[in-house]
Amino acid sequence: MTTTHDFSGKVAIVTGSGGGIGEGYARALAAAGASVVIAELDAQKGEAVAASINGSGGKAAFVKTDVGSEESTLAMAKAAEDAFGGIDFLVNNAAIFGDMKRGTLLDVDWDYYLMFMNVNMNGALLCSRACVPSMEKRGGGAIVNQSSTAAWMGINFYGVAKVGVNGLTHSLAKLLGEKNIRVNAIAPGPTDTDAMRGQVPEEYRAGLVASIPLSRLGTPKDMADAVLFLLSDSASWVTGQLFAVDGGQVVRG
Repeated sequence: MTTTHDFSGKVAIVTGSGGGIGEGYARALAAAGASVVIAELDAQKGEAVAASINGSGGKAAFVKTDVGSEESTLAMAKAAEDAFGGIDFLVNNAAIFGDMKRGTLLDVDWDYYLMFMNVNMNGALLCSRACVPSMEKRGGGAIVNQSSTAAWMGINFYGVAKVGVNGLTHSLAKLLGEKNIRVNAIAPGPTDTDAMRGQVPEEYRAGLVASIPLSRLGTPKDMADAVLFLLSDSASWVTGQLFAVDGGQVVRG
């Protein structure tokens, strides 16, 4: 993988990077020279991604992480410092999506809803809280949260969680600017991953593609290119922004 960014000497944590878009982020960061922490709940997947990056000449370490647990996120940050000396970047990608239960805000099981929101919204805050002290010690850093076009489309509790991520992005950008820590969000549109295929039956995909002005599904590379920009010095005066990468699916004034 080629990249125009040079993150040599930087340390990045990517949550939920055992597959899909998150794996794409981790591989792109490693290709750009960053040391990458694969913060993933599924140990088998996380270890495989880390081993593959290391085997390709990159630097990666797997840390089993439950983003909905404060204890686990604090341990994640400490493991990153122990392995690589500190934290410069955090990509809050982890979320329940591919195997998400069906339901609406009116009938979803309440215990499931609370667990879902704890992972898909609160997890980004817990990871940020855990990583900010190390970023501050290193003179600053950058956080990218994973939102979704679902935040603007009223898509049940998944969309509500992403609205929360957007609000969190704005609030943390205001709070952390004085620490030289930038906070932005990427909002992917429909992206060709196993998780999306698990949620969108094949018979509906043609219609979905037809509804997108650029007439194709996104790819993990599309998302990674955007995240690399937001983490880079090229975006040094960009914070508090929601960056849709969706082929024009949602157009906002």
